[in-house]
Amino acid sequence: MNITISLKDGVPIYRQIANQIRYLVASGLFLPDEEIAPVRTLALMLNVTPNTVVKAYDELESAGVIFKRRGAGTYVSGKQSPLANRERNRIIGERIDALLAESYQLDFSSAQLLTLFQERQAVLQRKTTGSHRHRPGKSGKNDE
Repeated sequence: MNITISLKDGVPIYRQIANQIRYLVASGLFLPDEEIAPVRTLALMLNVTPNTVVKAYDELESAGVIFKRRGAGTYVSGKQSPLANRERNRIIGERIDALLAESYQLDFSSAQLLTLFQERQAVLQRKTTGSHRHRPGKSGKNDE
C-alpha cells in the first residue's frame, strides 16, 4: 500500500490515511473484496500508532469503502455498494471542481476543456489498452 503522510499540511494523519485509501479504491488499485493491510502492519509501515490506523479504517468503514470480517481481516467493499459509489463520485467530484476552478482562472471555455479532456482520455486509453497493471499486495511490496 503506497501511502504518504505529511506532517506539514495540517490534515490529521488518520484522515490522510483514509483519503489515500479512498483514492486507491476509487482508482481501481484495490479491487472489491481484496484484503487490505492489517492495522498493525500499516501502522508499522507508516510509523504511526495502531489507533491512528483504526480511526482511519473506522471512517472508511462508516463510508462504505471497506468492511471488516471479525478475525479475518479488512476488505474493500464491492463497487456496487451505494455507499462506495457515492464515495467514488465524491472523490471525482472534488477533482472536477478543482480542475474547473483552475481552467476558469486560465480562461478556458467549456468547449476547450471538453476537447482537452477527450484528447487526454484518448491518449490514456491508448497507453492502457493491452497493458498489464500491477497492484501492490497487502504487504506493500510488489509481488511479482
